[in-house]
Amino acid sequence: MASPSLKPHLLLLLLQLFLVSTFADLSSVQHFGFLFGDVFDGHRDSDVVEAEVPSEQQAHQNPDFEMDPSASSWELVTENVGVSAMHMQLMINNTVVWFDTISLGPSALRHNPRWCRKDSHGRTDCWAHGIIYDPDTGKVVKTLKLNLDPWCSSGGLSSTGKLISTGGSDYGVRGIRILDPCNDCDFQESVGLSANRWYASQQMLENGDFMVVGGRGAHNYELIPPDQLQFPIQQFGLPLLMKTTDGHLENNLYPFVYLLPDGNVFLFANDRSIILNPRTGETIRELPKLPGGSRNYPASGQSALLPLKLAPNTGEHDFVKAEVLVCGGNTHEAFNVTEHPPRQFPPALKDCGRIVANEEGAEWEIDEMPSGRVMGDMLILPNGDLLLINGAKNGTSAWEAAEDPNFTPVLYNPDKPKGQRFTELNSTKIARMYHSSSAVLPDGKILVAGSNPHVIYDMNATYPTDMRVEKFSPPYLSAALQKFRPEILENFSDKHLIYGRNFSIQIKLDAEVGMPDIKVTMYPPPFTTHGFSQGQRMLILVLTSVANKTISAVAPPSGKLAPPGYYLIFAVHRGVPSKGMWVHIE
Repeated sequence: MASPSLKPHLLLLLLQLFLVSTFADLSSVQHFGFLFGDVFDGHRDSDVVEAEVPSEQQAHQNPDFEMDPSASSWELVTENVGVSAMHMQLMINNTVVWFDTISLGPSALRHNPRWCRKDSHGRTDCWAHGIIYDPDTGKVVKTLKLNLDPWCSSGGLSSTGKLISTGGSDYGVRGIRILDPCNDCDFQESVGLSANRWYASQQMLENGDFMVVGGRGAHNYELIPPDQLQFPIQQFGLPLLMKTTDGHLENNLYPFVYLLPDGNVFLFANDRSIILNPRTGETIRELPKLPGGSRNYPASGQSALLPLKLAPNTGEHDFVKAEVLVCGGNTHEAFNVTEHPPRQFPPALKDCGRIVANEEGAEWEIDEMPSGRVMGDMLILPNGDLLLINGAKNGTSAWEAAEDPNFTPVLYNPDKPKGQRFTELNSTKIARMYHSSSAVLPDGKILVAGSNPHVIYDMNATYPTDMRVEKFSPPYLSAALQKFRPEILENFSDKHLIYGRNFSIQIKLDAEVGMPDIKVTMYPPPFTTHGFSQGQRMLILVLTSVANKTISAVAPPSGKLAPPGYYLIFAVHRGVPSKGMWVHIE
């Protein structure tokens, strides 16, 4: 016989079973939330992961609203910003930081207030090479002081929201730069890396440390703690980077690096990839070669880790499919023929490879884009689609090494069948060639800036240094879909997330919605340069209920899926995303 102390709990459990069997939609049970608040261990319902979430609620999503590709649009927001966007990072205060090399002489913007330095040739340089930009006003908030040259550097946001910039050229080749997210801040700089990190990639690991991979002549990687300018050396050899060097052509710079759901790392260089234990340097598995050509700098294809879809009751050690997409690039010899007379510009590759990186025996599935693309960006949009934007149809990265700009963005839907995934959108009229970048903004638009394929700022060339800044609106921002767009009520939503715990989002929407209509996506803003968005990932979260415009969701179970730090959360109504809300997870 049950003890008297257990009887109230048993009665409540029986009542729960009765309600669940009575109401077809689990969201209806939320109206009886007062009955469930403190049943187990004194925890509130919003603090714990619910034990049972029927998987069909995640699988049977209502179809997205019809998206009209012709409803995508471009707007010019700044005519002359003054500094080319070689590197770009959205900050957690909604400003965008970008910077160029400091070694090419004058930019189109002077420091204000006037600040000068001596360059590596002993010349006085009072020009700005980095800015804090307000995408809402289209104005430069502040020019940034830079002493250690960040030319072709790597970067990303730390768990505290600071920009950590690593490597570069000249005196900055082993440099570390830290920028706080404030409008009056400047970089703190130090020489602290163990190797020359020129054209390296950076990826945050599950505990918040960064992995900095490769660089010219650097066939290794190192681990660095966040928010520190000096630290003990942790360097590991990386034979893959030696094996994938094409003679005097490296073709493996800015390798594609992604943290996998088990804490290991996928690393792609040139045309080959491995699974690596970042803590020991052990190669766990080699993946099949991707045929067709070279995909990394200077052939400069595009790549992304497809959105990670979490299943109900996903734990830290459960399998989550991790698929990698690699598109475009050029032949192994393309850079050589673009560099030496008579210069030629081979057509960029049109093919894409897609593979389940964390599945043994997986093979590349080959698809084809509408047009070839080199030097473009591949961004994950708030609704889980991908956008290919910027770049050229012929040639490679490097000064004046490409022609025939690719003006047309392409949408990639990862959930459609092969052969139906690509959709061309409305074109821009501005060539975004070598040294251009882009970023997903919290409002769902794409900020696009930069383009300087020259050794100096040249405003009169065939493809001039371009100081204009644009915003691109994907089809989900069309006027016809605005009535379906949710609004997150931030004052009534949880912004501090704890791994594996429930949290709630309150939305405003002039329509009744249930679980099949809504998904919640979680996106850390990446660091974008040279066609690769470092640290980019997206999670599609498990929902436990949607009722009365309140979404209850479960935070990712660990840092292996979502490294600690700041993310943009979007509520997506059948393909139409809300504006993003900043959250922090730890």
